[in-house]
Amino acid sequence: MHQIEYALHGVVEVETDSAHYLLPPQQAAWIPAGLEHQAVMNPDVKTVAVMFDPALVADPGDRARILAVSPLIREMMIYALRWQIDRADVDAQSDGFFRTLADLVAEALDHEAPLSLPTSEHPIVAAAMAYTKAHLASVSADEVSRAVSVSERTLRRLFGDTLGLSWRTYLLHARMLRAMALLAAPGQSVQATASAVGFDNLSSFTRAFAQFSGETPSAYRKRVADE
Repeated sequence: MHQIEYALHGVVEVETDSAHYLLPPQQAAWIPAGLEHQAVMNPDVKTVAVMFDPALVADPGDRARILAVSPLIREMMIYALRWQIDRADVDAQSDGFFRTLADLVAEALDHEAPLSLPTSEHPIVAAAMAYTKAHLASVSADEVSRAVSVSERTLRRLFGDTLGLSWRTYLLHARMLRAMALLAAPGQSVQATASAVGFDNLSSFTRAFAQFSGETPSAYRKRVADE
């Protein structure tokens, strides 16, 4: 069955074979039927998930997506909790409800949020990505290339050929996703978050975060805290 999971409170991380996704509050993760995945979350995270018969969504795609969810979809997902997964097959009320919700979700699939990092089966690229994510506070291309025993030129070429993006772009996205996860923690300051992901200048961090997410770190932190 297809699945859509909405984060009510806290941040969920979703892993698939092809990407690592961050699911912040007010957004949902779409998991098409048959896609192997693993969700990682802290004990205080609250989510709600709805399962769909594959026949209800004509074009589900073959990968996970993070979706910007409207208040209507959110409320319908919460309302859907009144029905069990093994509900009766013949139920006009619930059938109509889930058909409508499926139509809304299908429309939302066209509004994917760029909250994911690619993965790779290439051993050097995979090692470089792991090293990069483990050293976001101070990592450089020179350090990464030495850690995986290739030149900087080779590192950049491998990222471009394998992932279709530069190492620097990967680094920026990794920093922004880590920042979003950190800012969701109670008591986490914007300044501490900026330092943790490699920004010495708060203004530069605020500008980069806003360009990536569409809101300032302070606004994002407040919204997450209010959920």
